[in-house]
Amino acid sequence: MTEIPTQEFLRKCSTACAGCGAVLGLRYVLKAAGPDTVLVVPACCTSVMQGIYPNTAFGVPVFNVAFASAAATASGMSAAFRSMGRQTNVIAYGGDGGTVDIGIQALSGALERETDFLYICYDNEAYGNTGMQRSGSTPRGARTTTTPGGKTHSKKDLDRIVAAHNIPYMATACSAYPQDLFKKVRKALSIRGPTFIHILAPCPPGWRYSSEKTVEMGKLAVKTGIWVLYEREYDTLSINAASKAARKKPLALEEYLKPQGRFKGLDEKALTDLRQSMERNWRNLEQEVAGPC
Repeated sequence: MTEIPTQEFLRKCSTACAGCGAVLGLRYVLKAAGPDTVLVVPACCTSVMQGIYPNTAFGVPVFNVAFASAAATASGMSAAFRSMGRQTNVIAYGGDGGTVDIGIQALSGALERETDFLYICYDNEAYGNTGMQRSGSTPRGARTTTTPGGKTHSKKDLDRIVAAHNIPYMATACSAYPQDLFKKVRKALSIRGPTFIHILAPCPPGWRYSSEKTVEMGKLAVKTGIWVLYEREYDTLSINAASKAARKKPLALEEYLKPQGRFKGLDEKALTDLRQSMERNWRNLEQEVAGPC
């Protein structure tokens, strides 16, 4: 951890839930970005974890915007800074509800326009700010307030939707792996044009596990292989070391699912579907790494 700066841009007065994976991820995002940064935040948990006005837990400027408009707002902000000759980091930091669902058209448009910014989706796999309703990112079988018997549809594959835009750099990350996240943010910000990072952000109240287990839950996601850490530069994909190791000797998927109350009562069909989806994702990634036969 010695390469990570000691300076903090996230203060202790945050109103995030105990054990919040999103605020843990944001701490390292801001350490990587530094003080010359502006956050564009759509309606999401990050809107409320800033603290109570007129105080703030964030040590950089924040622009809070409507649910669907983060990427569009960031596009205009980036263009304004660049026109003034400034290279201020413009980072949109939105949850899965505001990215996978409500904000996806604005994100697609910003990527197509080759906006010079970093978009980060922190994914707690539900609409956390409004009571944990299901989102397009909620995995099959997970119980939410709107899927009390378990979600019956698969998780939307946001990363392949983003990859279809052929952007300079995109990556997956997890708040339980801060060094990996820090390096990926630094790399993304060093590249001109649109870049994207998808962070798995475990959520104690939404996933229904004890708040001190957030890092453990994130590591289990990677070690079971249900969340793969990788980077893509245009068409070149590389799977990161932690996920390579997990692929060789994975933990049983149940070790990740069992501690989470949202998967309580998961039936065999849903479990089989999750396993098949995980294996299909791995096959697709490995085939892409291998290249054409």
